Amino acid sequence: MNARFDDIDTLDWVGIPMGVVLALVGLMTLVGMPWQYANSIAVTAGQILGSLLLLVGGLGFAYYLYSTR
Repeated sequence: MNARFDDIDTLDWVGIPMGVVLALVGLMTLVGMPWQYANSIAVTAGQILGSLLLLVGGLGFAYYLYSTR
């Protein structure tokens, strides 16, 4: 490989905004309250858990990429 480019991550500018977008999707899912149309407690719990995991995962992904720059 070329020694000049060893310290450059060319996709770093894509990863951090992608983590933010994932976190915003999780947040907007919680704000939109899609579980109000579900008739099952299990479906409601799954939607809330999935939204929270997406929010935390997106923020964690963005933070990890930002901290390892």
